[in-house]
Amino acid sequence: MSELNKLTIAAARDAMRKGDVTSAELTEACLTEIESAGALGAFVHNTPDLARAQAKVADERIKAGNAPDMCGIPLGIKDLFCTKGVPSQAASRILEGFTPEYESTVSQNLLDNGTVMLGKLNMDEFAMGSSNETSVYGNAVNPWRRGNEDTALTPGGSSGGSASAVAADLCLAATGTDTGGSIRQPAAFTGITGIKPTYGRCSRWGVVAFASSLDQAGPMTKSVRDAAIMLEAMCGHDPKDSTSADLPVPNFEAMLTGDIKGKKIGIPKEYRMDGMPDEIEALWAKGADMLRDAGAEIVDISLPHTKYALPAYYVIAPAEASSNLARYDGVRYGHRAKLAQGDGITEMYEKTRAEGFGDEVQRRVMVGTYVLSAGFYDAYYNRARKVRALIKKDFEDVFAQGIDAILTPATPSAAFGLGEMENADPVKMYLNDVFTVTVNLAGLPGISVPAGLDAQGLPLGLQLIGRPWEEGDLLNIAHEVEARAGFVAKPQKWW
Repeated sequence: MSELNKLTIAAARDAMRKGDVTSAELTEACLTEIESAGALGAFVHNTPDLARAQAKVADERIKAGNAPDMCGIPLGIKDLFCTKGVPSQAASRILEGFTPEYESTVSQNLLDNGTVMLGKLNMDEFAMGSSNETSVYGNAVNPWRRGNEDTALTPGGSSGGSASAVAADLCLAATGTDTGGSIRQPAAFTGITGIKPTYGRCSRWGVVAFASSLDQAGPMTKSVRDAAIMLEAMCGHDPKDSTSADLPVPNFEAMLTGDIKGKKIGIPKEYRMDGMPDEIEALWAKGADMLRDAGAEIVDISLPHTKYALPAYYVIAPAEASSNLARYDGVRYGHRAKLAQGDGITEMYEKTRAEGFGDEVQRRVMVGTYVLSAGFYDAYYNRARKVRALIKKDFEDVFAQGIDAILTPATPSAAFGLGEMENADPVKMYLNDVFTVTVNLAGLPGISVPAGLDAQGLPLGLQLIGRPWEEGDLLNIAHEVEARAGFVAKPQKWW
């Protein structure tokens, strides 16, 4: 078999079970591809020796029989997950030199399933960003190009390295995290599938925290079937995470029946934004037609508090970030500033944090500290929490009417050029999350599926939002969209 790195998880699993290919061969194919893909800036800490050792063990396990579905699959791990003995920097200078002595629960679950870690993937610093331009390692680059242009495009953020690596076939799949759209937006920008499960489905233990009430890990894959297989391996109750749900994890792949007859799909009127490109509007209408043709009922719905979602998110997320990032002080681990004679502990904190945190992280920490401060706590933070409760209730009311899933665009545009937003108002960048943040605020599962190309040949995604804990049903509906959209386009190799 040639071009093993281009296989899906499902195809690789089946080939390994038949003895047509080994995990060692798959791993070598990916490692070779990673070596020649430096221009993408996707992998930032390579672990080839570890990968080869894990592949060898996986092959023995497959030979012995009864190996889990994910056994032998080579993955990339986002730099936000702590990985034992491997640098875990969250793409920040302040965590320079930090090598954890423990494994995050999600990456441990994957290792227990026999997966192979190829290395750590680029991301926005502390997961704060929508374009992967805030990383200490430099930008991750989208493997897609506009027409015949050479403009470097964003792979989206914060899981930009994960999206780029999967789209360019550097790995079979990757882990991502999603606080306001950081799995779904990059998946849409790079023509891959990304699912954010219900809040509490995947453990947050050992994942560097950005906003603890919003963060959730999920898989970024080449197909909906792969997302179902990988998500099952990542999930599970974890007593080390107080927000982890003690619920059985179903066999998500077995739920991909393709039968969605009678399902009610909601189309929220509030997601029709001023200035939304015609191509996004047309894709959304096409998505509704595909579901209708599959036997689903399309229902117009209202989520009246949607317009307050972005402002509420950009109060709550920075507030939690300012609290979570207070621990990075140069005392116990990571970067510490060089001090002048006579400098005390206050100067050490100030200099270390000024040197260690990038501009976007500093901006969000300052916003967060401000909204939590004495005179403003009620005016901003408490008010945002009340709005969040109203947004959650909007979804509950809609689901109570029998709606099974909600269809929306995944992003307000296709991928934009790196640097194009640099001098723009930061709010312009924040608007990238306009269709995704409501899902995090309400703790719901959401998936982005590639469904078409724009006029310049760039991928566009559709988002489906599901009922809490019903990822299986959501994946089945997404599987039908994927089958009917027939998206098979791949980026032309330039790197």
